Amino acid sequence: PPSPTGDSQMVLQAQEEIIEMKDVFSVKLKRRRFVGQKKGGTLLGITIFKCLNKEENKLTDCAIHLNNLSEDHCHSWFRHLKEILNGFQNRPKSLKVFVNPSSHKREATHVYYEQVAPLFKLADIKTDVTVTEYEGHALSVLKECELQAFDGVVCVGGDGSVSEVAHGLLLKAQIDAGKDTDYIPTPVRAPVPLGVIPAGTTNILAHTLYGIKHAVTATLHIVMGHIQPVDVCTFSTPSKLLRFGFSAMFGFGARTLAVAEKHRWMPSNQRKDFAFIKTLADLKPEECELSFLPLQIPQEDSYENDRITLLYLGSKDQWHKIQGHFLNVSIMAIPCLCSMAPRGLAPNTRLNNGSMALIVVQNTSRTEFIKHLKRYTSIKNQFNFPFVETYTVQEVKVQPRLKSGLDAKENTYLNAASAEGNYPWNIDGDLMKEASEVHVRVHPQLINLYGVNTDDLESSQATCNCI
Repeated sequence: PPSPTGDSQMVLQAQEEIIEMKDVFSVKLKRRRFVGQKKGGTLLGITIFKCLNKEENKLTDCAIHLNNLSEDHCHSWFRHLKEILNGFQNRPKSLKVFVNPSSHKREATHVYYEQVAPLFKLADIKTDVTVTEYEGHALSVLKECELQAFDGVVCVGGDGSVSEVAHGLLLKAQIDAGKDTDYIPTPVRAPVPLGVIPAGTTNILAHTLYGIKHAVTATLHIVMGHIQPVDVCTFSTPSKLLRFGFSAMFGFGARTLAVAEKHRWMPSNQRKDFAFIKTLADLKPEECELSFLPLQIPQEDSYENDRITLLYLGSKDQWHKIQGHFLNVSIMAIPCLCSMAPRGLAPNTRLNNGSMALIVVQNTSRTEFIKHLKRYTSIKNQFNFPFVETYTVQEVKVQPRLKSGLDAKENTYLNAASAEGNYPWNIDGDLMKEASEVHVRVHPQLINLYGVNTDDLESSQATCNCI
């Protein structure tokens, strides 16, 4: 093409490059404008914006400039490329966005307007933004929201914020379907996908979906319309639905969060460390009864000589019970990757295989418990201890034994929750103090999330003998 600068000395090297349209997310007319000029200007060509996949799962955008001074030629290319881009399914045109301004170091607003919004604008995605003002704000907005006006919902924040938005999105789906929201044995799927932009203290869901905590990567997965079906759990008492969620911890994991929530005035990293050390110093088991319905697994898929993972192949409704004193109980429908656990908190489950991992840590010494926790940061099997058992299940019931008044007094830092018969639960990084018995069910592929299946990135089972 003729040089847009008119510089006859400029020699363009003949270089061929192939661009696949599936990697392109925007095309713009390129013009030279004077300072302050909003419209018009000298046409220089077109610019194509492409999504690049870099190392370590990181995505970035790059611009490719195609120079040509012909208005007709450029407009023809522009229209044709726009038609191709508009033909891609799953790519959103309109998004409902929730931003939690108090997440982590109050950085979510900055992350959204500096890193996320410009990419949405570049991709011609319309947004309706709600900056949440209090806990439960996103939930109340979603209950009244006309979701058919949007192609997806996006949450900018940490795991607690995402948990609230996912719960609200699924609850709205049940309300619109005319279901009784107190008891939902077979919930309907979420009508639109959910996008997760990591900007919180903990970002386990983002790590699990993208393999990295990186706002631009998360945004580009949304822009490109990468859809990943994901299993969701319902957490219920005998009388009502508590929450839709992806993972939960009872015992040490919930107590740590309860201490952290009481010390919100601390900087986030100090708060996490303080809560961890405080809970470890006050380490004590919960006495409870666990009932679970094992996942029905074909015989050929089970592994021999695996003394840790117990795969039950009994009759369909054969419940199993274990009683005892447990330091921690984890129930997870997704692997829960994070920077502290690169293999995941529950590496023996997947994003959408219709199962939950039940991980039970029985009472043991503080020293042994710390050894178990340290294993999460390495590639060693964190479940290879005599006091740790893992199960692959469809349903779980957790029923703590009520404490005596003497024991309850020891738990004053939990606001005497145990004395009232309530026990803290950590559901997706959100603290819930609920009544004694909690029933957890997994519902296969109940929601679509923007992202990829990071399981494929580490498909080799050689590093994990706990499955």
